[in-house]
Amino acid sequence: MEKVKVGILGATGSVGQRFIQLLENHPFFEVTHLAASERSAGKTYGDVMRSKWKISSDIPLYAKPMVVSLPSPNDTPGVDIVFSGLDSSIAGEVETAYAEAGVMVISNSKNHRMDPDVPILSAEVNSDHLSVLSAQKTPGKIITNSNCTIMGVTISLKPLFEAFGLESVMLFSMQAISGAGYPGVPSMDILGNVVPHIGGEEEKAEIEPQKCLGKVEGGRIVSAPFAISAHCNRVPVFDGHTVCVSAKFRKKPTEAQILEAWRSFQGEPQKLALPFAPESPILYREEEDRPQPRLDLETGKGMTTVLGRLRPDPILDWKWVVLSHNTIRGAAGAAILNAELLYKKGYVRLKSN
Repeated sequence: MEKVKVGILGATGSVGQRFIQLLENHPFFEVTHLAASERSAGKTYGDVMRSKWKISSDIPLYAKPMVVSLPSPNDTPGVDIVFSGLDSSIAGEVETAYAEAGVMVISNSKNHRMDPDVPILSAEVNSDHLSVLSAQKTPGKIITNSNCTIMGVTISLKPLFEAFGLESVMLFSMQAISGAGYPGVPSMDILGNVVPHIGGEEEKAEIEPQKCLGKVEGGRIVSAPFAISAHCNRVPVFDGHTVCVSAKFRKKPTEAQILEAWRSFQGEPQKLALPFAPESPILYREEEDRPQPRLDLETGKGMTTVLGRLRPDPILDWKWVVLSHNTIRGAAGAAILNAELLYKKGYVRLKSN
């Protein structure tokens, strides 16, 4: 089978490194281009990353000899898809340029998330939002991931929203330092400490889930009508965002009904048996002290959202704990799953065809 040619924008950053690791020997995709800043352009990836690689496994052999290009469609010809891990300071313009050049862009940046014709795609949650791509005027299309903090939250809310409706949500995040990229938070600021502010994070957490759970009307995504209040905090954990969630429902569910909704939840990726789809998008842990990043983060190879501690909320209705892998489920892994869904549903056309 001829593979889809893909490029990675921001290949030297923390999300870019995760893309390179996860795409090794992928059954659908072949990485043919790596792009980064002028400091890296023209050098081999192995030379650039000699002291910069921060993932526990070694740099995949396929990537080491690849020459890094600038993030421009003129410098990365022939790709069908680009995965963007670019900083938001440049991502918007660069991603638009690729879409105008006929390339499918799958972005981890915030720049296009709230455009009404751009899906914030969470493959199990809102695959129907792909229908709005026809409203984008460029030959290529742009889809985005959600913010990594609310990826697992939205997955936990999806089956409950469908079954019982939502009136309001309160969330309190404890976010890993890897979410800040590299070098991230200075050690003297985070060790033995909690930082109760992450720039722009609460604003994203309070609007993106509603768009993810919204519906398509007239070729545009209309956000779901419930309110969210968010507190976002950085904690001294390397990987894994933990979020405490409380919710008020339109129809009051029982504990058994909530647990059944989570346990039976499946999405398009599971039905299509996509390579990056976990067998179960949600795993509920019965233990009173779970989930924990140290124990539960690698569930489903980092793609499963792990929940626990469901209990009544004395102010709202119910509360629970969400754990998701922020650089896999919240970033690179989710983007690859989105690309698999696009490919299987015929949204990706190989340039050789």
